[in-house]
Amino acid sequence: MIKKTLRIVNSLVGSIFIVFVCILAFVVISSRIAGGEPTILGYQVKVVLSGSMEPTFQTGSIISIKVRNNHSTYQKGDVITFRKDKELITHRIIDIQKKSGKVLYKTKGDHNNAPDLWEISTEDIVGQYTGFTMPYIGYALDFTKSKEAGALLLIVPGILMLISATRSIISAKKELEIKEA
Repeated sequence: MIKKTLRIVNSLVGSIFIVFVCILAFVVISSRIAGGEPTILGYQVKVVLSGSMEPTFQTGSIISIKVRNNHSTYQKGDVITFRKDKELITHRIIDIQKKSGKVLYKTKGDHNNAPDLWEISTEDIVGQYTGFTMPYIGYALDFTKSKEAGALLLIVPGILMLISATRSIISAKKELEIKEA
């Protein structure tokens, strides 16, 4: 009974690991093919690389954002992801102003003592935080951006498939030997 339970647990853990590696491989390949971040049904996953928004989300987390469209509007208190000098930043809107007919947003990280030194226009906004976050997964996703990880994420699933196929062949051979005996 214990052996059967251990076999089931081992199989489950192995399956979860394979699914996780395959999802990471999909993210890496799709982002490289698309030349940017993959978008699924208008949502993107972003990695949190600093502690400026703690405790809302932790460094190393992943967050989901709803990608901005032409009809998107934002209010004071919304958490947005925006581009500033080719860098992505996720902070909270603390003030909204209109200057020369253009809407500008003043932002601040929840953990920061002072507001950001800049104002963000609607065109700079990538999307709005949806409230979904998963801690620590971001470290793995950030690693996937390296060349080594890209190669690893292609090689590891192949090796796992070979191991699985070998185990199946050995198991089938043992069953055949038992039936012949």
